[in-house]
Amino acid sequence: MKKYLFFILFSAVTSAANAQSAADSSLDTDTVVSQEKKLGLGKRLNNKLSDKYYKTKYDTNYVARPKEKWLFRLLGNQTGNYIHAKGTVKDVYSEYDLHTKTNNTLGLEVNYCDIAATISVNPAKIGGDYNDYEFNFEYHGQQLSFDINYQRANSLAGDIQYRDIDHLDKDGLRMNVVNVSAYYSFNHRRFSFPAALFQNYYQLRSAGSWLAGLSVQSGSIKTTDELKARSPQAPEVHLTFANIALGGGYGYNFVFGRHSQWLFHLSALPSAVLYKHNRLTVNGDEMKDHRLCFNMIFNERAALVYHFTPRYNAGASLIMSNSFYDNGDIKLNQNKYLARAFFGVRL
Repeated sequence: MKKYLFFILFSAVTSAANAQSAADSSLDTDTVVSQEKKLGLGKRLNNKLSDKYYKTKYDTNYVARPKEKWLFRLLGNQTGNYIHAKGTVKDVYSEYDLHTKTNNTLGLEVNYCDIAATISVNPAKIGGDYNDYEFNFEYHGQQLSFDINYQRANSLAGDIQYRDIDHLDKDGLRMNVVNVSAYYSFNHRRFSFPAALFQNYYQLRSAGSWLAGLSVQSGSIKTTDELKARSPQAPEVHLTFANIALGGGYGYNFVFGRHSQWLFHLSALPSAVLYKHNRLTVNGDEMKDHRLCFNMIFNERAALVYHFTPRYNAGASLIMSNSFYDNGDIKLNQNKYLARAFFGVRL
């Protein structure tokens, strides 16, 4: 009887202790949740950004994160577009060597935990000497990188050969072009695109990676009414194009100098056009592109970065997009570039 009574008392005491422990655990959980709510939306968002920023998805022997989460960069950008075309349509030969006016901007980029915003100004646009419009968006991640460029320009000018015309002034052609390119880095644990182009990572040792990419290009070039008004003999040209290309390439980050202070990046990705929809109309004569022909898009990137200290860096970069088209009758080559010089400070 005493044994049974002892067992009953022991079970009761144990159950009470477990109940108290569960109650304490519930109170601790409620306290943590309550404290998180008290932090506010901004603080909770900051904690999530910080956790994501420092989350390790790379080989720390090759790539590292800066301790500082803020990055400020002073930027000097220049963009331009060159178009070379020649061919024969309806037994009439023409040749074009044209370029847009360069877009020169000064800007400030603020980057916090990989979220960046840039404010830039074009002194020529403020002074009324630049009337084109251009939009650039870049994202450089460890695995995936992509950039988008849209340009609307009336400043195409240069030399042409068409009957008695040998030069084209600005406001003669109106161009709208969209270029989109995306890259996937297979060796993303050791090779860092953002270390070369954004500086929100450190490349500690030299490494390279094979790349896979997608390129999309679409737009139109058309003769303006202004050109016809001042040169009635000028041809009425309307070119529309759309190309989708897939390709593969290679990128390499070469690190050298004391404490890995220098970084030199080169990458190239040639792509073959798998889908195209191109149409050219000259003075009402239309020619559509249905034949198999040479049609490629090349994307290249280069960068040089120097780290004065872990907090200060400077350098320059170049992003190029080149498209080539040749069907025997018409040859077209477009070269779009974005050149940049920068100085960065981490806080």
